[in-house]
Amino acid sequence: MDGTVLVADDDRTIRTVLTQALTRAGCKVHATSSLTTLMRWVGEGKGDVVISDVMMPDGNGLEMLPKIAQDRPGLPVIVISAQNTIMTAIKAAEAEAYDYLPKPFDLPDLMKRTAKALESRRRIGVRASVADEAERPDDLPLVGRTPAMQSLYRLLARVMNTDLGVLISGESGTGKSLIARAIHDFSDRRTLPFVTVTAGDLRDLEGPARVLARVKGGTVLFDEICDIEPELQARVVRIIDTPGDHVPRFMATSQSDMAQAMEEGRLRHDLYYRLDGAALHVPALRERVDDIPLLAEHFLAREEQAGAPRRYFSDEAVELMRKYSWPGNVRQLENAVRRLGLTARGDEITRTEVEQVLGNQPATEPALGLDEGDKLSASVARHLRRYFDLHGNMLPPAGLYARILREVELPLIEIALDATGGNQAKCADLLGINRNTLRKKIGDLDIQVTRRRKLM
Repeated sequence: MDGTVLVADDDRTIRTVLTQALTRAGCKVHATSSLTTLMRWVGEGKGDVVISDVMMPDGNGLEMLPKIAQDRPGLPVIVISAQNTIMTAIKAAEAEAYDYLPKPFDLPDLMKRTAKALESRRRIGVRASVADEAERPDDLPLVGRTPAMQSLYRLLARVMNTDLGVLISGESGTGKSLIARAIHDFSDRRTLPFVTVTAGDLRDLEGPARVLARVKGGTVLFDEICDIEPELQARVVRIIDTPGDHVPRFMATSQSDMAQAMEEGRLRHDLYYRLDGAALHVPALRERVDDIPLLAEHFLAREEQAGAPRRYFSDEAVELMRKYSWPGNVRQLENAVRRLGLTARGDEITRTEVEQVLGNQPATEPALGLDEGDKLSASVARHLRRYFDLHGNMLPPAGLYARILREVELPLIEIALDATGGNQAKCADLLGINRNTLRKKIGDLDIQVTRRRKLM
């Protein structure tokens, strides 16, 4: 790499790591913990690429992007943030950030993106200015910080202001309609109507005309497209082919695998190819177990804002919810939390109370549980396949090998430490690695070892 990179982050460790890595790669680096200093450098004409955190001691990195675009048109800005929410991804995209990476980021991946940004700076020079913002909601009912949700957020941000058709798949209750609504509400069409269409809206011969009259160039969502009869799907094709003067954006949701639905004759091929501009898969709740406590707290807080008493979950209650299978996904979790918020006997919601609410539901099971006789490799393969499917027609970010190893190493070492009561010598022997290697991995993975208990 050849160029000057400006790094702004209030974490000294991150500044040091990035400075060393970029310098070794051949770049000049200016690093600071202050947005004021960063903006001074930008104003002085320094830097070919900016890497900036969002939350800084003296301001918000995203709020600086319009000023950077005004002062230095075409200067790529890569945003990194520990605020791994859909809003961060969307705001970064809307503010014309060159790229967005959630923390903790994969260093090789960031280096490749920086190299690409430097090349883009040389080749293209000028990027589009920031689009004007219309009035819109401040938050979205989409909560999740797991890698699966972060991948979804990034894809969503990329397709937000395109005119591509969007196919949104996922089990019932995962939030497919919320994703569709988010794409509309944060797009350039947000001031226009959002119309959801079911089979009932298409049975009348005048149904398609009424749909187009209602949407007026906004967004049309065909709900559960594979459940619409094939003869009515033909009317959907005509709607897409002859939209009139004000062409709307078309999206569709489905619980079914759409490729399989085509093979079975439940989805017309011509309709699929008209809608398949971008494919988004919403993961089931059991595939993002680490989001369950966050979602539960979110739903409790929402009930509190509506006037319900303030509640919180005991650690045992949270652990039970993490192990539950949640066949109804996020919708089932929301209903369960609302009921617990109303019926709990005290401020703390106990494991027993959670068991009572879930008592008539399907039995609990580990989210990553193996089928009888199933090998670990088969389970890992299923999860990797789902991860690739999340990206639709695009490949996952580079550096996948290191990220997957980290995902496996972290629980392995934590469980081994628990099993050996935190004794690092015994743990290293159990794992078959050098003790110094174990210590380094504990530091790299930020594993807390002070309060370990022996499991056996």
